[in-house]
Amino acid sequence: MDNKIHSTLLFSLLFFITHLANASSKDQCNQNDKKTLLKIKKSLNNPYHLASWDPKSDCCAWNSLECDDATVNRRVISLTIFSAQISGQIPPEVGDLPYLQKLVFRKITNLTGQIPHTITKLKYLRFLRLSWTNLTGPVPEFLSQLMDLAYLNLSFNYFSGSIPSSLSLLPKLSYVDLSRNKLTGTIPESFGSFSGEVPDLFLSHNQLSGSIPKSLGNLDFNRIDFSRNRFIGDASMLFGANKTTFSIDLSRNMFQFDLSRVEIPKTFGILDLNHNGITGSIPVQWTETPFQIFNVSYNRLCGRIPTGGKLQMFDSYAYFHNKCLCGAPLDSCK
Repeated sequence: MDNKIHSTLLFSLLFFITHLANASSKDQCNQNDKKTLLKIKKSLNNPYHLASWDPKSDCCAWNSLECDDATVNRRVISLTIFSAQISGQIPPEVGDLPYLQKLVFRKITNLTGQIPHTITKLKYLRFLRLSWTNLTGPVPEFLSQLMDLAYLNLSFNYFSGSIPSSLSLLPKLSYVDLSRNKLTGTIPESFGSFSGEVPDLFLSHNQLSGSIPKSLGNLDFNRIDFSRNRFIGDASMLFGANKTTFSIDLSRNMFQFDLSRVEIPKTFGILDLNHNGITGSIPVQWTETPFQIFNVSYNRLCGRIPTGGKLQMFDSYAYFHNKCLCGAPLDSCK
């Protein structure tokens, strides 16, 4: 009887050890990914921010990472390094994490250099955010090879040169933020024909110039911010009563067009046109729109501000410094 108990206990112990070994092997992230991550850490001069990246531990438990739990051989699918004291450049080894879907380097002021070409190896990359760093060079043409890319944010950097027209070829792109850089040139004509859905488009605080391609008028943008550039000419094609636009900011440019003829959808929440050369009057139809933010100051508008709706909810700062606008909240019309 003792032998039987002994055998049963031994069997149970062996089963437990085997099960534990299997479980721990499942916990281990892919060894190729682990080697790559340790190279990335070394390339970034072993920063304190990545102190949890210990070769002796399971890399799926490391900070700034996410592994895919759905697979037996857990692959790294997300690398997010945020607000870190790190100096150096984006390690080219990031391209050696073949299952990466999300890559973020954000609020790292000592991150310099250009976007490495090796990023084109990331065939599953959907989310790319390299913002609030000191990256330089062009916005690379090779980003158009990332066919799964849906979100692109390169804001608050020092990128220069022109916007690559090939970004419009990305079939899943739904968000583009290139604001607060040193970009020059015009908006590419190709941005009037994105191959997938129409993305939110943020290009503010650059040195972009020229007129807006007419082809952009064919698209139903949800959010546009072209503020604080050097754009000229007509931007009225961005509007339309049948569109579903929520927000347009064209402030602090040199646009010139007649506002009287501009129709806007009832979905509008934000409209900022301040500091341009826009003429005409504010259409009565605009009283039907539930504005949350509204500013047409510093233009060359005339006529009575239509009463009703939300237009009187904004103070005189939203209207002042125009040629001859009148009516509440400004002085009454003579």
